[in-house]
Amino acid sequence: MKKIHILWVDDEIDLLKPHILFLEGKNYIVSKCTNGSDAIDLITNNNYDIVFLDENMPGLTGIETLTEIKNFKPNLPVIMITKSEEEYIMEDAIGSKIADYLIKPVNPSQILLSLKKNLDHSRLISQKTTSNYQQEFRKISMDLAIVNSYQEWIELYHKLLHWELELENINDSGMLSILESQKQEANSLFFKFIKKNYQDLLTGQDRPVFSHTLFKEVILPEMKNENGTLMIVIDNLRYDQWKSIEPLINTFYKKTKETSYFSILPTATQYARNAIFSGLSPLDMEKKHPNYWRNDEEEGGKNLYEKEFLAAQINRLKPELSFDYQKITTLKAAKEVDANFNNLKKHDLAVIVYNFIDMLSHSKTDVNVIKELAGNEKAYRSLTLSWFKNSPIFNTIQKARKAGMQLVITTDHGTINCKNPSKVIGTKNISSNLRYKTGSSLTYEEKNVYAVKNPKNIYLPTQHMNSSFIFAKEDQFFVYPNNYSRFVKYFKNTYQHGGISLEEMIIPCAIFEPK
Repeated sequence: MKKIHILWVDDEIDLLKPHILFLEGKNYIVSKCTNGSDAIDLITNNNYDIVFLDENMPGLTGIETLTEIKNFKPNLPVIMITKSEEEYIMEDAIGSKIADYLIKPVNPSQILLSLKKNLDHSRLISQKTTSNYQQEFRKISMDLAIVNSYQEWIELYHKLLHWELELENINDSGMLSILESQKQEANSLFFKFIKKNYQDLLTGQDRPVFSHTLFKEVILPEMKNENGTLMIVIDNLRYDQWKSIEPLINTFYKKTKETSYFSILPTATQYARNAIFSGLSPLDMEKKHPNYWRNDEEEGGKNLYEKEFLAAQINRLKPELSFDYQKITTLKAAKEVDANFNNLKKHDLAVIVYNFIDMLSHSKTDVNVIKELAGNEKAYRSLTLSWFKNSPIFNTIQKARKAGMQLVITTDHGTINCKNPSKVIGTKNISSNLRYKTGSSLTYEEKNVYAVKNPKNIYLPTQHMNSSFIFAKEDQFFVYPNNYSRFVKYFKNTYQHGGISLEEMIIPCAIFEPK
């Protein structure tokens, strides 16, 4: 194993002999230097793993030496050691990207801890994370055997995502593979739970928050900010994607409430997002607002009347509430909304629907470069984070913070990476979605679907007397027998929504107040 080579720079280096002997006893190689100029020459001509640098030296100061080091070896970790506790010195050192900051007199344990923190950090975290997940693996497996309520499914899904994000950071492919198997088992059991209980969950006393109850039960009761509320609905935002962008929000806002709610079936924009804005089930939307609702077989856009749906819901619940609604489908539109922010803050509620992630998931089907960029779950999260960090909507959020506005971020449904085809046959007018189908005379593989013969039982409308719905389980997607192989190849490993999975159904709604 390669020995760690340390350069220790201090004008009183002889006084540090006990520390150096201690490190050499721990199998480190320590080179000594008494001034900044010589240190720069040594670092230029040698490869060191880390540098201990005294802040107060004659000639070049520690800060000046640090600046020179970072100019030509920016990735070399430097630990600053100083007698001074002056805040400005700490700030200068931190601003120059030091690896650590120690106050004299230092003891051997401090030095060793700093070395391990900077040089063995990844290895130690990796070992600890792997060990913790191995201990948790058995508990998750036991929980999977007994989970039997929607609250338990939410907790279990959160736990699985926590470990997915933890293991992702250490790049342990073996542990990630084990976790992926647990997620697959969880989705299989979750499908059985939904198939057995979905109708009762919709109507029972003890039920989750669903799409059509979200605004009334979660958002409206929290709208107490006199400066108004900015509500952002990011289409297709999965819970893991939300966790990747949340730290950016936390820079400007403090979270006051987070709810994991259930998307209604089908987990598709036409149904779930219209339900959020109308506060109604799809069946009630069709009955009460026939001019706004469009069934799958009808032509035209299916989400053209979200503003009208929202107006009707606000009129029922709190008619004095003023609101604005904007839908963003292009970068140009996002920039225009941001530029006109002052119009948003005039209202009690400003709603922005952002379609980027939905477009991203559909682009992965059609565009090869997106397939490469979002080839797995980690890459998909990373791409989402990169978009959000650089999007005009993030700038809008920062303006909302300055204006003192409350912030609500939510979504309408998630999405799942589809890997396994399932054959379906129907008439030419059945719906085109890959994760659910509705229409008459459907033929399908019974074991792969949740079939609803009478859609009204789960508050879904139908166009024909014998129309039914089927929902795909786990990571399956529907394919017609005609040109089967070609369509399987085209749609396999693409992100789809509409069916039953933890990723599609259990989704976030977070509420923040400005810091």
